[in-house]
Amino acid sequence: MAEDFVRTFRFRITLTRSAGTGDQGNRYQDQLGNGGFQECGGLELEQDVQEYLEGGHNNGVVRRLGRVKYPHIILKRGMFFASDGLNRQLWIWLQDMVRGIRPVVRYDGDIVVYHVGESAVAHWDFVRGLPLRIKGPELNAKTGEIAIEELHIAHEGLTLRA
Repeated sequence: MAEDFVRTFRFRITLTRSAGTGDQGNRYQDQLGNGGFQECGGLELEQDVQEYLEGGHNNGVVRRLGRVKYPHIILKRGMFFASDGLNRQLWIWLQDMVRGIRPVVRYDGDIVVYHVGESAVAHWDFVRGLPLRIKGPELNAKTGEIAIEELHIAHEGLTLRA
């Protein structure tokens, strides 16, 4: 069932517990889950540039590199699944944050983009992810959809694998 689900979507994400995020016992799994999604945004970075006015350099400004900013990963129309159906670990992760359970467990993510067939064409990794927002489906008895409409994840680094 799980593999069939991935084939119908074009993006797969796997969330794996980050190293050093506190010991929460067995409440959190090392792997939060695998999910398939139709859309993925936020695979980008933005380099901040600092401008300095330098004495004796009156015809312009000196520009130096600043910090890198990473937009949030935004996953749309998909779900995380387990061998026995829908994976509830994502909701537990979010609910524990709301309850104020600290330290907050962070997850690293692998995002794999598939071609029409089974082959992967791109693979991104992000580190130390935190869930920011989750939006469930608009329930409609005619469509029977149960997918996550949107999931936003903040993170601290993004790389593209070769």
